[in-house]
Amino acid sequence: MAIHPRVQALAEVFLRNADLEAPGLVQGLYLTGSVALGDFRPHSSDVDFVVVTPDRPTAPQRDSLRRVHARTRSQIPSPQFNGVHVTWADLAEDPASCGPVPSMVGGRFKEQAAADVNPVTWHVLATRGVTVRGPLPVELEVWDEPESLRAWSLGSLDEQWRRWRAKAGRLVTPRGLAALGSLAPSWSVLSVSRLHFTLRTCETTSKSGAGMYALHAFPERWQRIVNECLRVRRGGRLPSLYASSLARRRAALDYIEMVLDDALAPSLA
Repeated sequence: MAIHPRVQALAEVFLRNADLEAPGLVQGLYLTGSVALGDFRPHSSDVDFVVVTPDRPTAPQRDSLRRVHARTRSQIPSPQFNGVHVTWADLAEDPASCGPVPSMVGGRFKEQAAADVNPVTWHVLATRGVTVRGPLPVELEVWDEPESLRAWSLGSLDEQWRRWRAKAGRLVTPRGLAALGSLAPSWSVLSVSRLHFTLRTCETTSKSGAGMYALHAFPERWQRIVNECLRVRRGGRLPSLYASSLARRRAALDYIEMVLDDALAPSLA
């Protein structure tokens, strides 16, 4: 699979820094997320990764990983490089039993985090992961239970996204103000659509794929906001479909609330 030159450069710089700082520590590097799903957008996408180490990193090794990521980000500030550092044994087990691991979250190194330790990460790695270093995913033993994707997606909608919608609904807050831009509505609308897709299919799709799904899955009245979010996702070269950012924000929040209510209805949940 051909990957974007920026992604290739970022992965190569990371591995070079890792091998100089801690030879032998990074045994595997796999790309997941939008890169693996064929939907990487240079203007808005992160590069999601799974790094595999032989054992859980010790305190000195975590310090080394912190320095590696800091050096990599100083050399290539964008796109962000976010993901998890796990072992081969971790990948063979249910991510629910893995617990927090050293992670890059929002471009920052955290010694213990669990945001990306979930069935979606494991599933995308197992089925579509892009190998930069290590055996091909088909050669690995990666835990992959499709029904767990559905359960995790339901929990994410019910907990994370209900809270997100409530906070974004208050205009004079950081999240509410961010929703006046174009990227936050696009990211949130397409993200909840993707989770709804997984509930229906026990499969994963990209944000763009989720938008196309939403155009057919929901009533016609929602097509305008979905098409607007796809426009932004594709680079936003065409004019906005909304006369004001306030109108777009309101449409996005209403759409998210509709998807949450639909997803959590007894017929789907």
